[in-house]
Amino acid sequence: MKKTRLTQLLGIEYPIIQGGMVWVSDWRLAAAVSNAGGLGQIGSGSMMWDQIRENIRKVREGTSKPWGLNIPMMRPDFEDIARIGLEEGARIFTTSAGNPMKAGPLLKRSDTVIIHVVPSVKGAKKAEEAGFHAIVCEGYEAGGHNGMDENCTISLVPQVVDAVTIPVAAAGGIADGRGILAALALGADGVQMGTRFVATVECPAHENFKQKLVEAVDTGTLITGRKMNMLRSLRNEFTLRMAEAERKGASVEELLSIIGEENDRAEMGMVRGDVQEGVLEAGQSAGLVHEIPSVAELFKKLDAEYERALAGLM
Repeated sequence: MKKTRLTQLLGIEYPIIQGGMVWVSDWRLAAAVSNAGGLGQIGSGSMMWDQIRENIRKVREGTSKPWGLNIPMMRPDFEDIARIGLEEGARIFTTSAGNPMKAGPLLKRSDTVIIHVVPSVKGAKKAEEAGFHAIVCEGYEAGGHNGMDENCTISLVPQVVDAVTIPVAAAGGIADGRGILAALALGADGVQMGTRFVATVECPAHENFKQKLVEAVDTGTLITGRKMNMLRSLRNEFTLRMAEAERKGASVEELLSIIGEENDRAEMGMVRGDVQEGVLEAGQSAGLVHEIPSVAELFKKLDAEYERALAGLM
């Protein structure tokens, strides 16, 4: 697989970042991805402070290779998480769901690399202005919370690449070596993948969730929450009920009453394995997931797919 500005910046072998998925990105997955040659990340979004410290300490024991800490800025305590990460020796950070102007000064040091996740050209320009070293450009094919403009990966990535000078990683809908090659053809320096890493042996997601990903088809996900905070997840009884209420014009208050506690829904699905009433955050690439390999096996497969796709273009 091609070496890029992203592999050079992060000190990794493959231009692949593992997304910091809420609830299912712990130190085990992060260490496995880093050991396989990508950038593994601890997803702090669902963690208490002591859990963040514990995960950082364990990932440092689990790998000698670069790893990162993902911080969703929608958390009101994101500044405290940044402080904890720095205190515990994290040196690569990704931030998302917030103003990069607030995150850049907190995290940029002479020995840190900071990356911001954006859904638009405007966001990419702001992140570069704020001093970020790289961008993850995420189309709304991605799982979890997405940008309200619903920009698609294939059209968004080249526009972001043209708008900034720093490395860009494409995200949203990418789950195999063909997708990685396509992202590089669009001008990206690498990719970020989330959904594909959920269905791996080392991911702490519930086995029921992993199996639902394997069973998913091209229409297996849907967007809910356009009136609030858009979320892409697998179709199940809960999300279909939400979608039907939205179709009928339900108010925000009515939708919130259906959801209940969002964190409870997410934990219920992704951690406890209730695949009908829980939220199962996943992207449109779910239809490309057909097995549950180890992370090391997955990287070998991605590399072979990439080289085969590249050879097919010659």
